Amino acid sequence: MVQRLHLVFGGELVDPSKNAFKNVDDIHIVGMFPDYKSAHDAWKEHAQRTVDNAHMRYYIAHLHRLRDEEQEASTTEELG
Repeated sequence: MVQRLHLVFGGELVDPSKNAFKNVDDIHIVGMFPDYKSAHDAWKEHAQRTVDNAHMRYYIAHLHRLRDEEQEASTTEELG
């Protein structure tokens, strides 16, 4: 079975029209989720809590898209 992991995180942006965080140390990691629906539910809950602050943004990172298990590992990955 293929896992489709998703990471939900957010924080205050420098500028609401950009995706740069004001302070990376203050990024709120909501959690890791095994499917898009549960990640979306968590994202929605946190996004709605901060709707009055235009500088706050929450995101869903599709971690399963970052790595293809069928591809050969790079030399850097093999070192780790």
